[in-house]
Amino acid sequence: MVTTGNNYITELVEIYGRSRTSLMPILQGVIAKKNFISDHDMTEIAKELDLSAAQVYGTATFYSFLDTEPRGEYVIRVCKTITCDMHGKKTIVQTLEDMLKIKVGETTPNKKFTLLETNCLGWCHEGPAMLINDTPFSGLTAEKVHDIISDYIHK
Repeated sequence: MVTTGNNYITELVEIYGRSRTSLMPILQGVIAKKNFISDHDMTEIAKELDLSAAQVYGTATFYSFLDTEPRGEYVIRVCKTITCDMHGKKTIVQTLEDMLKIKVGETTPNKKFTLLETNCLGWCHEGPAMLINDTPFSGLTAEKVHDIISDYIHK
């Protein structure tokens, strides 16, 4: 067994095993633990699974929900499909930027919120849509967004 400086990686490897098929659940476990996967994490995972660092990095950076840079406690992902755009996505993004005082791609200074745009969330039939961590919100209006974010601010 390879000893790492990251007990959470060792624990994840013990749960999911050392096969190549364990890579995705281990990466997801790191996200659940700390909201992003650092370069050091990827190197340690590669050692544990006997993979190249490039293989781990390639997988971690391919999927938009596997963040490889620090994010806020609440990651807000706004759908950027043309359907959501046609239903008012720009107003939703503007409302979020105004409320959080950040732009898309940024994290609030208190590390509570990160605002991102992402590909289809699967809610185009009820767009515009956003995801806050694992919770979807659809049929958004500026007013709905204000109420939703106000609730998260006070959590």
